[in-house]
Amino acid sequence: MQHMDILNRVKADTQVLAFDIFGTVVDWHGSIMREVQALYPHVDANAFALAWRAGYQPAMARVRSGELGWTRIDDLHRLILEDLLPRFGLSHLSEAERVHLNRVWHRLDAWPDSVAGLARLKQRFTICSLSNGNLGLLTNMAKRAGLPWDCVLSAEVFRAYKPDPTVYLGVAKVFDLSPHQVMLCAAHHDDLAAAGACGLNTAYIERPLEFGASQIKDVSPQPGNLLHAHDVMGLADLLGC
Repeated sequence: MQHMDILNRVKADTQVLAFDIFGTVVDWHGSIMREVQALYPHVDANAFALAWRAGYQPAMARVRSGELGWTRIDDLHRLILEDLLPRFGLSHLSEAERVHLNRVWHRLDAWPDSVAGLARLKQRFTICSLSNGNLGLLTNMAKRAGLPWDCVLSAEVFRAYKPDPTVYLGVAKVFDLSPHQVMLCAAHHDDLAAAGACGLNTAYIERPLEFGASQIKDVSPQPGNLLHAHDVMGLADLLGC
């Protein structure tokens, strides 16, 4: 009964659902694997995708520490890629080929439930992205994958990367709302914990295959999250959409 009361309150209070993107709404691992396999069959596409993503947090840490000035994710992805190419026998790629490969992050496929689930949620809530990905990347991705955002928000807008509170509180500020009127929806407990510390409500979305079949994630519920959904369609069910 208590959980139902909380759920009803949240459904009444929440106006904006802000979604993490990489791994939550789109399948970065599978998408990169498929493209690398098609372009460069001799490369271990699984290892390549995992290595590229593994460079993500260290690259952002260089920005947070001040070693690098504000740098878009597109440019950080390119820095990581340059380190990867020799390791995977791809040093011979031309500049045009490198640019095309780096933009694979603009071409990520949505998880099968994402578009339909977002369309249902959009009927009741304002839905937006809240990603460290830059605006151009997120817009191109949404257009290609058919993601029906009401608004594309990015860390680029706030010139800070998650988990900086500026990003989470920035969503509420953009829409002139209190933090509790915004819910972050993500497949990453650390992202949700940081949002919750800023007063946002949180919904965990299970993505056990985010890192591929070789590294299945533990998607067990954690008590800090208000909602726990199997996928985006399941979140729509929980929120009565």
